[in-house]
Amino acid sequence: MPIDPIEYVEKLHATVDELVAPLENQHRERLQCRRGCSDCCTDGLTVFAVEAEVIRRHHAVLLEEGLAAAPGGCAFLDDAGACRIYPHRPYVCRTQGLPLRWAEEDGDEVVERRDICPLNADGPSLATLPAEAMWTLGPVERRLAAAQARYGDSETRVPLRALFRTSA
Repeated sequence: MPIDPIEYVEKLHATVDELVAPLENQHRERLQCRRGCSDCCTDGLTVFAVEAEVIRRHHAVLLEEGLAAAPGGCAFLDDAGACRIYPHRPYVCRTQGLPLRWAEEDGDEVVERRDICPLNADGPSLATLPAEAMWTLGPVERRLAAAQARYGDSETRVPLRALFRTSA
């Protein structure tokens, strides 16, 4: 029997958390992200529809009766800047703040790009970090797209704010 796409995404999120933990430990001196740090938690974030369903499954009352946070920040932030759905937050939030790397086409060649949250920039130069010391964007996104395709289509993205019945 095929796995339910929502259960698959929940298991994938758990796997991401396991893979992120050693990176967080390795970079603990540079990572300034703490509960209430929400500089990166901005409006306009979208998630695969299958990730939106994970949030709907676990936070139906909040989405129906609660208010989205004021525009500008993520709809799921509370008054102290903490995430109201933290255990069920989307993939993008699970890797936020880490040193990131990805491949990008630049003309006729593929080049590696690297970035990190400006709050976490102090520390070894990203250019000097070995690939295994960074989170690689791409593989998990492809797995999410595949789960999304099993759920319905591979293109639909849902704004987080749109999950709420009522906005602030």
